[in-house]
Amino acid sequence: MDAKAFEILDRLYPEDISFLDEADPFRFLCSVVLSAQTRDDYVNAVTPKLWAKYPEAADLAGCDLAELEEIIHPLGFYRAKARNLKSLAQEVQKLGGVIPCDINELVKLPGVGRKTANCYINHVLNEPAVIVDTHFARVAYRLGYTDHKDASEVEMDIRKNFPPSQWSRLSMTLNLHGRKYCHARKPDCGSCPVSAYCRRV
Repeated sequence: MDAKAFEILDRLYPEDISFLDEADPFRFLCSVVLSAQTRDDYVNAVTPKLWAKYPEAADLAGCDLAELEEIIHPLGFYRAKARNLKSLAQEVQKLGGVIPCDINELVKLPGVGRKTANCYINHVLNEPAVIVDTHFARVAYRLGYTDHKDASEVEMDIRKNFPPSQWSRLSMTLNLHGRKYCHARKPDCGSCPVSAYCRRV
């Protein structure tokens, strides 16, 4: 495996990369749940309305589901996401407002899979994490960092092939690269700074 592509992207992209506006732990976790199969800028446009209506986890836990659905309707899959958000808030309330720090406990929360849990571990807890979304998985595969397309297998390959000190930075740079150049259907290979390392070209 050749890590030179990552070294180039690491130098190319900003030191701090973030896609969601929220910093508060609970609000950030909810934002990641909302971001599933949805553009992050859409989430950032909706969350101010969400927190204006439900500023605390307790407010969201006791919300009217139809009213919550109306607020997050623009994000798609709004019914499932509304159920997950309300259930997530209720579960956090049961835990005394404390969000788990362990990934095995985080994924037990409603609407929280490994990608969401790893986002939380990385951005809130500032601990190493491999965040596998569609952008990351696509770029990692094209650069030869994994031979798999299943998210859990991609995550395990990255954990095996890169040291923990690089996991978070790799996650963010490959994700950003997928958004800027390495698109799913029409990648901008002519402008891509790491096309020489891509197995698609």
